[in-house]
Order: sequence, then C-alpha cells, then structure tokens
Amino acid sequence: MAKYNKGKFKPKNPQKYKGNPTEIVYRSSWELKLMLYLDDHKDVLTWGSEEIIIPYRSPIDGKIHRYFPDFIVTKINNEGKKETALIEVKPAKQTSPPKKQEKMTSRYITEVKTWGVNEAKWKAALNFCKDRGWSFHIFTEKELGIKF
Repeated sequence: MAKYNKGKFKPKNPQKYKGNPTEIVYRSSWELKLMLYLDDHKDVLTWGSEEIIIPYRSPIDGKIHRYFPDFIVTKINNEGKKETALIEVKPAKQTSPPKKQEKMTSRYITEVKTWGVNEAKWKAALNFCKDRGWSFHIFTEKELGIKF
C-alpha cells in the first residue's frame, strides 16, 4: 500500500500560484511531487490546486455535487503557445472500472461506487474543459514516474 502524505506546500515561486500561496495543501506524496514540478518548471506560467469547481451529477444519489480537480495549469506548449489544462492525480487502478466479481463483497461495491462517481466527475471535467478550449488529464504513477 502506498504511503499517503498530507501537508502544506510552500512554493519557491508564489507569483505563479493561482490562489492563496500560503494555503496550498497536498493530500498525497504524488500531489506533492507534481506541485514541486509545477512550481519549478520554466514553461509553467500559473498553476493552482483545487481552485476550480465543476458541478456534476452523482450516479449514487442523482444529486448535483461539486468536483474540485486537483490542479489547473497554464503553460507554454512545444509550439510556444499558451495552453491550460486540468489535472487529476489518481492511482492507475482507480482509472478503470473494477473487474466484475461473482460475489458482491462490500469492498467490490465500494469500488463500483467510487468508479461511478469518478467517471461522472471526469465526464463533467471533460465537458467543462471542452467549453473553454482546455484539456483534461488524469496523472497516475506512470505519468508521475513513480515506481509502485
């Protein structure tokens, strides 16, 4: 099982942070790794953590809820153009539906519910980004270069 660290992040480049740079919270070592990268990378113009709210309908209760994607990043791309992306950080095993099981265990039911909510959030995020000309990405241990 991965170790999950939580804490406050103090940026070296607070002028790049979109939001209050004294209140940046990371909820995992993976988020911390990405924060360090975004804070330091020369092509990143601005970034924020949980600064965007996207409404989505939960498949569990049918109600509208609020989704806070992990990161918003504006950077200069390979063609020298400015682009904005929303990034969600998740373990790879949470980025696809759980494998069907014959026995309905409470763990399996929780995994199915989690997948359903995540899928609803990500569909809402894709539409939100499409409307603005942004992109949406899910970063796993693979994209973050984490051996797991």
